[in-house]
Order: sequence, then structure tokens, then C-alpha cells
Amino acid sequence: MIHEHPLAYVLGLEGMALMRAFTGAHDRAFVEARLAEIRAFLDDDSLDAAVDVVRVDAVDGYRIWSKTYDGPNAAFALDEPFIKEIVETLPAGDALDAACGTGRLAAYLAGRGHRVRGVDLSPDMLERARLRVPGAEFEVGELAALPVADESVDLVVCSLALTHVPDLGPVLAEFARVLRPGGHVVLADIHPEGVALGVVPPVRLADGRPARVATHRHLVGDYVRAALAAGLRIRRCEEPRRPAGEPAERRTVLEPWDVWPWALGDLAPEAAHAVMAGAPSMLFWHLQG
Repeated sequence: MIHEHPLAYVLGLEGMALMRAFTGAHDRAFVEARLAEIRAFLDDDSLDAAVDVVRVDAVDGYRIWSKTYDGPNAAFALDEPFIKEIVETLPAGDALDAACGTGRLAAYLAGRGHRVRGVDLSPDMLERARLRVPGAEFEVGELAALPVADESVDLVVCSLALTHVPDLGPVLAEFARVLRPGGHVVLADIHPEGVALGVVPPVRLADGRPARVATHRHLVGDYVRAALAAGLRIRRCEEPRRPAGEPAERRTVLEPWDVWPWALGDLAPEAAHAVMAGAPSMLFWHLQG
């Protein structure tokens, strides 16, 4: 069970912002404003609204999420440009969309002329993928035990899935196994700094209880070690930063759990901006067999 307390989250942001100031990123006025804001938060009873949250596995989580997965998702606007930038330089061939979900990327790959196979743990997601890309082949399977023959694909694409596996090693070993010599692997996922800030998919159970899909924080070095152990070469790694911009407009009302932690940051917008502006949002890899 996860215990999510809004006061704890905003105090955590304040603390991280103060650490930035301690190392020279901000001035005395910023520090004094943060300390004053912390005192005000401690006196604000409206933030004493903790929620106990169930942690569910990827199969159960994505079964629930499949109904709304294709709705607005800011991550799609981040991963698709990178994936397309790599894929559009490659000739059409046999492509595997690993953890294909509802077929968002499978549809793109098919449109580029690839013969597409999709694998996913969630039958509910695959049901929608089959309707979306009727010419592709879809199968239930785990990333660490792909139902795909050795050296049978030219391209593996996997997006927004590896944070849900506990160990990258077996998964990248599988990607290397099914890849033909010289084939390409394109990965995109939430950056570990984002996971540390609570960017974890929320879902509601059938009885209305809040839940989050089990998510793991894999560091850049974890990817490097797993890729090298699998015999994959690293061609490219990108960590695009969030735009600096300006702090968000301050919220004065605690929003419902379903929009945590994003709405919680708006309770302390200056602190949140100090922590998040310029921080990496996604982690992208281009690997080759």
C-alpha cells in the first residue's frame, strides 16, 4: 500500500528547491519565500488529506487503463518525434512493437511499410490494437519471454513500458535475441527523475479505490549495463529537458487524487518550477545489434 500525503509532496518539493538554492541556483529572497511557504503549508489543514493507494501489476493496471489509454497523454507528444526520427531513416522490414498497448506505434510502423508484430501482456490492450491495425499480428506475451523466434525482426520499438519491469537485463537480452544482426532497437520511457517525482500511472479500481501501476526507477547506468550485457551497441541516448518557461499559476484548492502529483506541484509553483524546469522528462535510446 502506498501512502500519498499532499502535504508531504509539497514539502518534498520545497526541500528539493531549497537544496537547489543551497548549491547556488537561487538567492536569499527565494530561500526566505520557501521557508515562509513551508510555515504556511504546515498551518493549512486542507492539506491533511492523505490517500492510501493500491499498487497493481501491469496486467491489472493496463486492463483498467485500456478503456481510456488513447485519450490525451502528454508523453505521446514526447516519445513519437524521437521514435519517428530514428525509424524514418530505416528501410521497411519486420518490426516488433514490444509492449504495443493499443497499437499506437504499431499503426505508425505499418504505415511506414513494416510487417508488424505486436506483443503485450494485456489482452484488453491487444483487443483494441487488433481493431486499430488489422494487418498486423498481435500476441499476448511478456517482455522477458517474447513469443518471437530468434533473429526474426529488423527493428524493435518499445515505449512507455520498461519502467514497469523490475529488471532491464532479461528484457534487453530478449530484444537482442529476436533481432537480426545489424538490427535496431528504439526505446522511450519516463526519465528516472520523473519516476522519482511521482510520474506513475494512476487508475481507479472497480470499487473506486485509487491505484497506481507498479513502476520502477531505472537509472541511465542500468540501461547501459543491460544493453552491453546483451551485446547491443549504444548509438544514441537523449534526455530532453523540460522547457524553463515560467511557474504555473498557483492553485489554492486541493484537487482530487486523480490529478496528483501534477496538481500538487501547482500548490507550490515556484518550488515546483525550481525543481522541474530544465530537468529531463524522458529517456530515449537507439541501440543496434
